[in-house]
Amino acid sequence: MGIFDDAVPGGSISKPIMVALGALLVGKLLGAGGSQTDPAAQQANPQAGDGGLLGGLGGLLGKLTEAGQGDTVDSWVQPGQNKPIAPGSLNDALGSKTISDLARQAGISEQELLNQLSTVLPGVVDKLTPRGQLPTQEQIASLFRS
Repeated sequence: MGIFDDAVPGGSISKPIMVALGALLVGKLLGAGGSQTDPAAQQANPQAGDGGLLGGLGGLLGKLTEAGQGDTVDSWVQPGQNKPIAPGSLNDALGSKTISDLARQAGISEQELLNQLSTVLPGVVDKLTPRGQLPTQEQIASLFRS
């Protein structure tokens, strides 16, 4: 994929996780069973226009913070070492419906999704917030355009 390869351990993010990240951050499915980049598909999936399943990066970080992961999230956004997040904590924060939806869209099991997201999310958020500030939704969406 390329855009976040330098943000994760091992240097690459699998396509299923890119699909999940796209759905979380911009509401865009990247290939898994069909594209939702056209306007008709976005109307059929209202989540596609609101910045992802949880309201984009800000919504995702807000959900994690509300679930008691504020220090962890701050470490990803601010310069310095990124704190890890356990798959179970990610599941608790995002909720089983969101995890189930993401896993289905990505075409992988819920446990595999949680394991991989918990590994890549700290680096991806860190890369998206190089100056400690959240990017605009348009800036994030531009990263997922081919």
